[in-house]
Amino acid sequence: MLKTRVITALILAAVLLVVLFAMPPLAGIAFFGAALLFGAWEWARFAGLTRPLARLCYLLVVSMLAAMSWNATREPQQLMNLMFVAAAWWAVALLWLCLRPAAVSTVTAAIAGLLVLVPTWIAVARLLGGAPAPRGAALLMCLLLLVWAADVGAYFAGRRWGRLKLAPAVSPNKTWEGVLGGTALALVVALLEVRWLGCPMVPFVGLAMVVVCASIIGDLTESMFKRVAGLKDSGSLLPGHGGVLDRIDSITAAAPFFVLGLTWLGVLR
Repeated sequence: MLKTRVITALILAAVLLVVLFAMPPLAGIAFFGAALLFGAWEWARFAGLTRPLARLCYLLVVSMLAAMSWNATREPQQLMNLMFVAAAWWAVALLWLCLRPAAVSTVTAAIAGLLVLVPTWIAVARLLGGAPAPRGAALLMCLLLLVWAADVGAYFAGRRWGRLKLAPAVSPNKTWEGVLGGTALALVVALLEVRWLGCPMVPFVGLAMVVVCASIIGDLTESMFKRVAGLKDSGSLLPGHGGVLDRIDSITAAAPFFVLGLTWLGVLR
């Protein structure tokens, strides 16, 4: 399983590098738009939509909202407003995880999917399109590297030292030791990115830690919906990883906070 997971990850990373750094920003926006559509198709099952036509209708709703949000966030303040809405949703998701992780209905799952998927794509698309190439791609890569570092560090630290369960009612395999390991590796990555981006060290590292915390909430939130829906994985498209949502769950929460932070630091205008 680990070998399959690594091979799939390497292939995805190679494709992503080509799309981000060898192609125009529009290609990256379209690439993540495709991920949005696959994610919407998978999320529909969380909302009890199992028939293809019902899942297609949900996908169309997500697509239309994404298009409307794209048109509505052309100005920086409009983008910030949407990112603040997304951040507020993730605060609600954290309370949901802590207080009532089993209280999920088909309606709440469907609404949650809109709040998860649409702002994520807008955040990624505006990162790519909001700075001259390849600056936008570099900013997005910084976000992805932080999330991946937190994920990889948590995986190996959790396997080696994991004892204290993080959220047993939602994801029994995740531990506090894994969180610490993931945070430590992400901190190293953040310090390297400071030099790459030329940002002030303390504010950027603080932003990186917020992004890591958000990525954990995103991961746990998807696990909550999968658990209530009786699913092990969101899909089977990616060997060793499951579905697209299983690969981007951490990014869905991290991306809005990253955009907010970069705007506050003056990196993204």
